[in-house]
Amino acid sequence: MHDICNYDTYFVQKYDTVGILGLLPEQKQVDEIARLGKSTILECLVRFCDAIENLYKREYLHKPTARNLRRLVQKDEARGFSRMIGGIDCMHWQWKNCPTAWQGDYGN
Repeated sequence: MHDICNYDTYFVQKYDTVGILGLLPEQKQVDEIARLGKSTILECLVRFCDAIENLYKREYLHKPTARNLRRLVQKDEARGFSRMIGGIDCMHWQWKNCPTAWQGDYGN
C-alpha cells in the first residue's frame, strides 16, 4: 500500500473541498466494504492496476524463464494439476467439495 500511495496520490487519504476526510487507501480497493459508487470503483481499479504494473512488472510480471517454468511445472504436478502452464482453462477439474448451490455455474 505504501508503494501505491507513493506512486499515485489518488490513494492517499485527504480532505475534499468541503473539508470532509476522504476514504482510506484500503477502502478504495475493497468496494464491498466501502460501498463505493460504480464510477469510483472503476477509477480505483484502473489506477490500482496501472500502479501495480508500473511498480512491479520488472520484478514480478515478466515472462518466466525456462528455470521458472520447470519449477512451476514440478509444483503443479505435485499438486495434481499437470499441464497447467500455457493455459488458464482449469475448469474441467472436478470440484469434490463444491457447494451444491454452485454446481454447474462454472462449467463450459
